[in-house]
Amino acid sequence: MKYDKTMTYKKIPFLVVFLLFLSPAVKAQLRVVAALCDNRADPVGINPGDLFFSWEMQSPKEAVMQSAYQVVISSSQANLTAGQFDVFNTGVVKSDRSLQVHYSGKALQSAQTYFWKVRVWDTDKKSSAWSAAQQFTTGLFTPADWQNARWIGYEDWPDSGRVVPFVHLKMKAGDPRIFKNARSPLLRKEFTTTRKVAKALLFISGLGHYEASINGRRIGDAFLSPGWTSYDKTILYNTYDITQQLRPGSNALGVILGNGFYSISQERYVKGTGTFGNPKLIALLKITYTDGRTDHLISDQSWKAAPSPITFNTIYGGEDYDARLEQKGWNTAGFADKTWKDAVLVTRPKGKLLPEIDYPVRFLDSLTVRKTTVVGPNTVVYDFGQNCSGIPRISVKGKAGQTLKITPAELLHADGTVNQADGVTPHSYSYTLNGDGEETWQPRFSYFAVRYVQIEGVRVNQDESSQLPLVTGLTVLHNRNAAPANGTFACSNALFNRIYTLTDWAIKSNLQSYITDNPQREKLSWQGEQNFMRTAINYTYNVYNLYRSLIQNMTDAQHENGLVPDIAPEYIKFEGPFVDSPEWGTTAILDSWFLYQFYGDTSVIRKTYRMMTRYADFLESRATDNLLLYGLGDWLDIGKVTPVGVTATAYYYHSITALSAMADLIGKPDDAARYRNRAEMIKTAFNKKFFNPEKKRYATGSQTAMAMPISMGLVEEKYKKDVLHILVTNIQAVDANRLTAGDVGNRYLIRALYENGHPETLFTMTNRDDVPGYGYLLKHGATALVETWDGKSSQNQLAMGHILEWFYEGIAGIAQAENSVAFKHLKIRPQPVGDLTWARGRFHSPYGWIKTSWTKTANRFRCQVEIPVNTRATVYLPAKAASRIYKNGQLVRNYKVEADAVLLELGSGKYDLKVE
Repeated sequence: MKYDKTMTYKKIPFLVVFLLFLSPAVKAQLRVVAALCDNRADPVGINPGDLFFSWEMQSPKEAVMQSAYQVVISSSQANLTAGQFDVFNTGVVKSDRSLQVHYSGKALQSAQTYFWKVRVWDTDKKSSAWSAAQQFTTGLFTPADWQNARWIGYEDWPDSGRVVPFVHLKMKAGDPRIFKNARSPLLRKEFTTTRKVAKALLFISGLGHYEASINGRRIGDAFLSPGWTSYDKTILYNTYDITQQLRPGSNALGVILGNGFYSISQERYVKGTGTFGNPKLIALLKITYTDGRTDHLISDQSWKAAPSPITFNTIYGGEDYDARLEQKGWNTAGFADKTWKDAVLVTRPKGKLLPEIDYPVRFLDSLTVRKTTVVGPNTVVYDFGQNCSGIPRISVKGKAGQTLKITPAELLHADGTVNQADGVTPHSYSYTLNGDGEETWQPRFSYFAVRYVQIEGVRVNQDESSQLPLVTGLTVLHNRNAAPANGTFACSNALFNRIYTLTDWAIKSNLQSYITDNPQREKLSWQGEQNFMRTAINYTYNVYNLYRSLIQNMTDAQHENGLVPDIAPEYIKFEGPFVDSPEWGTTAILDSWFLYQFYGDTSVIRKTYRMMTRYADFLESRATDNLLLYGLGDWLDIGKVTPVGVTATAYYYHSITALSAMADLIGKPDDAARYRNRAEMIKTAFNKKFFNPEKKRYATGSQTAMAMPISMGLVEEKYKKDVLHILVTNIQAVDANRLTAGDVGNRYLIRALYENGHPETLFTMTNRDDVPGYGYLLKHGATALVETWDGKSSQNQLAMGHILEWFYEGIAGIAQAENSVAFKHLKIRPQPVGDLTWARGRFHSPYGWIKTSWTKTANRFRCQVEIPVNTRATVYLPAKAASRIYKNGQLVRNYKVEADAVLLELGSGKYDLKVE
C-alpha cells in the first residue's frame, strides 16, 4: 500500500478520538473469563443429574459483585450463535451465585453434544458480553444406551477362578488359586463410512486398562485408563470425540488391554495377589452423519483378537515386551487378520458402568539423564536427579532377539547398582528387540517410583566392535493426575522453597486416578493421605473432580455394618487397625465437608448423606463412653508417644461436628441437633479422659496431644491460652524446637502455631536441617518427601506435607475467613516471620486467582493483593499504632486495629498496600 500523508493526517486523529471515547466503557466492562461445566472446560461423559455451571469474572473496577446471570444452552453451535436457545434459558436470574448453578431444564439426550454460554450483570446492573461459546457432551445414561455392546476379550476367565478380595502379598506354594499372568490382547474392528460424518463419539472401557487407536493413531493421551475402582461396584468408561480422525471409506479401531488392578499375578513383587478376571473391552462408536442418520458400531464377536507383544504386565511387578511379535498395521484398515481369532464374549463384570469424571492420568513431565555410571559388565545406571512416579522411555539399536533388562529404583547400593528398598524387589521391565533400526519403547501398563534406571545387557561405551545393543536415548516420563495446577509459592528463604518443591513432587507423584500412599510399595488408596493432606493438596492442584471420585470409591467400599475401610477400593481386606482406624475412615465424612467448604458443593452432601450417617452410626457402636480408643494413632510420630484414643476421638469429634453442619445445610434439622449433641458428649468425654486441668496438659503432653485439641476446638475456651502456652513452652524448652508429631498430628501442630500467634516458633522448627524433619530430608539427599522424618522407608510419600498450609495461609497469607464458603470472603494475613524479607503466593479459588506478594524492610511493609470479582477480603497488615497505611498511594484514615495488625475491608480488585 502506498504511504498517504493526507490519510494519516486526517483519519488517524479521528480514530484516536473515537477510541479514547470508547475506551472507558470497554475497560469498565465486566467480563466472563472462564466458564466451566462440572468444574471442567468442555467436558465429555456428563450425567445430567450432576450437571452444573460455574464461571469466573474479571473487571478493572474495584469492589465488583455479580448481581444477576443468564445461562443459555443450544442443541448446535449455529443455534447458539443465532440466539436460538432451544434447550435451556434461565432468563435473567437476580443472584450473585457464580458457582454450582445446577441445570434445571428439560431432559437431555444421551451421547449428545450441547453448546452453552453465560453472561452476567454487575452491581450497577450493567451487562457483560456473552462468554465464549462452550460445550459439553453427555454420556450413556442407561444400559440400553450401550446399544447391546458386549464385553469381549481374547480368552475368558470364569467367576469360579476369581480371587477377590486379593490375598495380601503372595499365596503360599501349592495354593490352588495361584494363576498365571493374564496375557495382554490386541482387539480390532474394521468399518466403513459411506456418508459425510458430522460427529463421531467413542464410549469405551477396558479392564484393567486400555489404549485405543483409530486408523493407527492413539485416541487421547491418557495413561492407565480407566481409573481404579471397586470393579464389582463401579467400572469407569471414557468418552472421546474422534470425528476428525475418521476417514471416508474404510476405518479401523484398535485396542490393546493390560491387567492393572483387575488382575495381579505373583511372578514378581506384589502388594496383593488376586483377579477379577482376564482383560476385557466394551465399546460403542456412535457416528452421526450430516444428513441426520446415525450408525452404531459396538463391541461384539465380529471383532478380531490376538496376543499382543506384551508378554507380561502387572501394576506391581512391571512389564515385558517382545518387539519381534509386533504386527505392523494391526490397527489400520486393510490389515490381513485372517490368522486372528474371533473375539470371545467374556464373563460380564459385576460393576455398573459410569463415566469417568476426573481428569485422566497423563505424562506431564519428562526427565533427562543427569549422570551415567557403568556399574558392571554390560550394565549402566542412569541418574535422573529427581524421584517421581514414572516410566522409562528407551531408544535402542541392536539385533533381533537381544533383550534388555530395565530396573527402576529410588536408591542405590554402595556399589552403585540400583536398590529397590522396602521389599519391592523385583519390579522390572524387559525389552526384546526386533532389529529394525532404532527402536523406541515405553511400558504401557505399569509404573514405579524412579530416580535411577539400571539397564543390563547393553553396550557400555561407543565401542563399535561390541555386539550388544546401543542405548541411543533414555528419558523418564512422569505420570500424574492431570488436574490443573492450583497455586504457587515462593519466599526469600531458600530452604522453604526447597521444602515446597520436595513436597510438591511427593504430591504430584501420588495423584493418580486416586491418591496413592506411594508409587512403589503400595499404590493403594490409603484414606489417611487424603484426610490429612486434602487442604495442602488443594492449594497446589484442583482436586474437586478427584475427590468426587474418591467419594464414589468409599461409597462402593462401605461394609454392611457401616464401616468405611482404611483403603478404598478395598482390593485387599486387611485386619485390625489396618482395616478400621478412625483417623483414616473419617475421610468418608470429611471429604464431602471439604467439597462444600472449598468448592461450595452441597449436591455431594445429599448424595453421600446415607453413607456418612451409616459410618457415623458405626463409630458410635465402636465407642466406649463416647471415646474411640483404637486405631493406628499418630502414625510415624517420634518422641513422646500420643495415645491412640487422642487422635481417634479427635477425628471422631471433628467428623460428627461436620456431619451436624451438613445435616443443617440439606434441611435435616433433627439430625443436625442429634449430631451436635453427640459431638458435645464426645468433647466432654475427651476432656474428662485426656485433659489434666491442673497441669493444663493433654495425655502425654506430646506435640500431637496438645495441638489437636487446640486446632479441632476440643479445648474449653477458658483453658485455651494455657494449653497453647504449654505447647509452645515444651516445644522450645523440652523438644528444643524439634518436630515430633506424626502424619496425623503434624497438620494440627502446624495450624495450632500459625493460627494462634506463634508462627515464629513454627519458623524456627522448620528452618533447620540438623534434626529429623523437612530440612533434614533435603540435607540427606531426598528429592521428594519421604515417608518418615528420618528418611527411611518410601522415598516418595506425601503424608507429611502439611507445611504447605502454612506456606499458603500463613506466610503468603491466603486463606478464607471463618464461615466463608468456596473463598467468597477472603482472609489475607501475611506472616513476615523470621528472616523472611519477601514472599508471594497464588491460589486459584473457584472465583478466580487470589494473589499476594509482600516485601519487608526495616521501615516498610508492602503487600500487593489481587482479589477476584464477586468476593471480598479482610486484609490484615502488620502495623503499630503510629504506622501510616497507604492504599494505591492514598493515605488510609479509617481502619480497624486488632492487636498488632491493621484491618482493611476490601472488595475485588488489585491493591498496592504499604505500612510505614
